[in-house]
Amino acid sequence: MTTHDDAAGLGPAWRSTQVRGLLEFGAGSLLPDGGAGWLDDDGGLDPAQPVHTWITSRMAHTFALGALLGVDGSTDRAARALAGLTGVLHDDAHGGWYAARGVPGAGESGTDDGTKAAYAHAFVVLAASTGSVAGIPGARELLAEALTTLDERFWEADPGLLLDAWDEGFTTASDYRGVNANMHGVEAMLAAYDATDDARWLDRAAGVGDRVVAWAEGNDWRIPEHFTATWEPDLEHHADQPDDQFTPYGATPGHGFEWARLLLQTDVAAGTPGRRTDAAVALFERALADGWDAEHGGFVYTTDWSGTPVVARRFHWVAAEAVAAASVLATVTGEERYAALVDAWWAWIDAVLVDAERGSWRHELDADNQPAADVWRGKPDVYHAVQALLVADLPLRGSFAASARDGAGAWD
Repeated sequence: MTTHDDAAGLGPAWRSTQVRGLLEFGAGSLLPDGGAGWLDDDGGLDPAQPVHTWITSRMAHTFALGALLGVDGSTDRAARALAGLTGVLHDDAHGGWYAARGVPGAGESGTDDGTKAAYAHAFVVLAASTGSVAGIPGARELLAEALTTLDERFWEADPGLLLDAWDEGFTTASDYRGVNANMHGVEAMLAAYDATDDARWLDRAAGVGDRVVAWAEGNDWRIPEHFTATWEPDLEHHADQPDDQFTPYGATPGHGFEWARLLLQTDVAAGTPGRRTDAAVALFERALADGWDAEHGGFVYTTDWSGTPVVARRFHWVAAEAVAAASVLATVTGEERYAALVDAWWAWIDAVLVDAERGSWRHELDADNQPAADVWRGKPDVYHAVQALLVADLPLRGSFAASARDGAGAWD
C-alpha cells in the first residue's frame, strides 16, 4: 500500500514503534500464575476488575504476534497469558472457559462469572491459533480443545451461525443471538484455518460473513446486530441501554469497518479475489458516512437505523478498525482515496488517541474529543490498536498470524 504518511512521520517506523510500546504497556496485565488483568490508564492492574477470558485471550494473541515478529520478550509473555486459559479461566468441571474469574491480586471482588459466551470462546480460539503458528508451548493442545468446544457447544448447523451464550454447566442456552460474537467467530475461524489447514473453519467463516452481508444489504448496509433465538432481527434491542459495551442499540459503524476488513481477508484465505470486495466497499462507505463526525472529527459509537448518531462518544477501537479497513481496501483496490483516508486517520489518532505521556491509546473520548470514562474505564485492550498498526506493513492474509509469519522478515 502506498501512502504519504512517511512525510508526516507516521509511516512504518512510527507504526512499529507504536506496536512495541503497546506490547510493553500490555505486559503490565500479566499475572504471576497466568492470565491477564484489566489495565488502568497508567498500565497498572485495576483491582476492581476480575480476570476476563476475552482480555486474557486478546493479550495472548497480541503477544504471540509479537513473538512472530521477533519482539523481545513476547514469547514468554504469550505463554504467561495462555497459562491463564489452561489454568484459572478454564472450567475443569463443565468444560469451556469462564467469562471471568475473581483472582486475588487482580480482582478485589473475588466473584466469578460462569457464563459460557461465544464471544469469549472465539477469542480463546484466536489466541490458541496465533499461539500455534508462533510455536508457543501448549497452544496446539489448547486449540484442539477450544475448537471442539466451539463446534460442539456453540455452532448451530442449520443457520450456520454461532449461538451467543450458555449457563455455566452448558445446560441452558440464552435466547439472544448476536452478530458481534459471530464477527469475532469469523476472525477466530480464519485464524484456525491458517493454524490447522482444516477447510471446515474457512468454509464456516465464509458462510457467516455472507449471511451478515445479506442482512446488511437488506438494511441499507447498516448491520443488524441483535436477533431472537430463531435469528429474527431485533432492531430495538437495548434501546434502553444504548451505550452497552458489547450489545448497544442500533447500528455500530465500527463493526461495519471491521466486517469490511474480515470479508477481504476471507477472500484472501479462500483464494477468491474480488468476490466480496463490493460488499466490503458498501459496508465501509456506510460506516464512514454514518460514523465520521465531519465537524469535530472522530467516529461515533452508534447510530439509529437512519444513520443519526445515538451514542456520539468516541472509542479507540472504532478508529482502529476504520484505519485498518481503509488500509486493506487501499491494498485490495489500489485506490488512492483509501490511502488518503489512512493518512488522515493516522494523523487524527496520533493527535487525539495516542497517550504519549501515560502510554497506550485513550479508550474513550466524549463528543468533543476529550478523555472520558463513562463506558470504558482504563486501557484494558491493545489488540485493536496493534492489529491496525500492523495491517499496512504486513502481507494481507486471512489471519494476522499468517500475515506476521509471512511478513516478519520485512517488518520493522
